[in-house]
Amino acid sequence: MEEIRPHIEKIHVTPHKTVLAVSGAGTQAVAWLLGVAGASRTILEALVPYGRESMNAFLGFEPEQSASAQTAKDMAKAAFRKAKVQLEDDSPPVGLACAATIATDRPKRGEHRAYVSAWDQQGNTLYSLNLHKGLRDRAGEEELVSRLLVYALMLLSGLDSDLELKLTPGDNLEIERTEHPAPLEQLVLGDAAWVVVRAGKMIVEGEVPGTLLPGSFSPLHQGHHGLAQIAANISGSEVGFELSVTNVDKPDLEESEILKRLAQFTAGETAVLTRAETFFKKARLFPGRTFVVGWDTAIRLVAQRYYGDDRDAMMMALAEMLAAGVRFLVAGREDQGAYKTLSDVPIPEGLEGLFQGIPERQFREDISSTQLRAMGGN
Repeated sequence: MEEIRPHIEKIHVTPHKTVLAVSGAGTQAVAWLLGVAGASRTILEALVPYGRESMNAFLGFEPEQSASAQTAKDMAKAAFRKAKVQLEDDSPPVGLACAATIATDRPKRGEHRAYVSAWDQQGNTLYSLNLHKGLRDRAGEEELVSRLLVYALMLLSGLDSDLELKLTPGDNLEIERTEHPAPLEQLVLGDAAWVVVRAGKMIVEGEVPGTLLPGSFSPLHQGHHGLAQIAANISGSEVGFELSVTNVDKPDLEESEILKRLAQFTAGETAVLTRAETFFKKARLFPGRTFVVGWDTAIRLVAQRYYGDDRDAMMMALAEMLAAGVRFLVAGREDQGAYKTLSDVPIPEGLEGLFQGIPERQFREDISSTQLRAMGGN
């Protein structure tokens, strides 16, 4: 421990904040990091998702193999996301993970190996270590993997690392650095859940406003701006314009089209790009948010045909959204010559709290993007 201490003290001085997840090996590194004063400046959380259920809950899915390079990357990415959520300042978030299979109390047929993944805002560094099988006992292999974790965390924190790993000629370590794709590409590929666009800058899974106005914005018009202003006044929070790049019954938007629609927003407006084509997905992605919708959308939210004509499925979906703290702020819309409001929406009993109406005297705009396109506006 005394040999490792000076290296960890250097880590604790840096501004980087880490979520660390280890499975199969690496718990000694957790003890080292927490055992040196100043750990709270570095470690946001340390996790050991060892069992199958725990790993599945941490990742949100079941990995194909517990000790693999891909699992280590997925763990580091999940750790990075947790770090971003937990940060209360502008410290650089980092995710560090280990997926390993090392010596146990019984012989193993396969290799003894460990994959350490270090994830930051710019990219991912993967350390693939094949250990000299039979050279060390479990404690010896655990120490080597833990040294590698500390070594990786030093580099991840912007430090030069002179920590000796104590590799032997029978060990093999490969290091691969991969830079993250551009934010929009990450979203299109499904590597990012959302992208926030502010003042022309794209931020992967950045902070999302408390109120969201979803739409296609093809084109963006005065009704969107007016509705956003009223929604901000009612909700008391910033309103972001949410655009899903996927659609239930249309092809996904191409990058050129996404950029064209984003170009309509001013530097002072916030856009949120997602792959959530349904409100059920939007609600799961952004719990606790208020969504601003028109009467026509509210009608679809409580229509069984949009849930496979299954009333139970509809009720369960709506109840989940209510429990997640989601609310729908509903603006009236003209329909076949009549102005329809929230009072015309058949809300199921017990779910009234999911909806709030915007009075006509506060907002009414009868133009729509569909009408503008029909008129040749875009």
